[in-house]
Amino acid sequence: MAVVRPSLFVSAAGWRSAGGAGARWYSAGADNQVPNSRIWAFDEIKALVEAKNPKEKIVIVDVREPSELFETGKIPGAINIPITSAVQSFHISEDDFEDMYGYSRPPKDASLLFYCKAGVRARAAAGLAQHAGWTSVGEYPGSWLDWDLNKGPVEVVKQGKKDGESK
Repeated sequence: MAVVRPSLFVSAAGWRSAGGAGARWYSAGADNQVPNSRIWAFDEIKALVEAKNPKEKIVIVDVREPSELFETGKIPGAINIPITSAVQSFHISEDDFEDMYGYSRPPKDASLLFYCKAGVRARAAAGLAQHAGWTSVGEYPGSWLDWDLNKGPVEVVKQGKKDGESK
């Protein structure tokens, strides 16, 4: 059995190994961890966002839909790769990615940190990125709900811009 996405076929086994079907989901996460995925806490991400010269280049990826970003804003500096297109986004060419989102696709040697609203989609996206060849992935289980609760800084996202582009 295969899961069909535009111009991509992913086996059901691959989807399950990426944290998809077959996992028991809660807002706090799935009953199975994404292998080798770093778990991030609010204070770590806040320090990363506020760092003038971070030691390591980490790409923060918001996997919520653009309409969610318009309503709430996003973690400053995050790029938006909506989970509905995450499977495709991690497999398309760099040029197609840039045409679709308006910025360069993170290189495979980049560290990716995923978040969503409550952590569920972030875990799935981390698994999908690993399945597509990214080796350094992380997830923020508390995601936007925790960020907002702890009054983390917010970057306003205006409608009419490309997916998640701010101001």
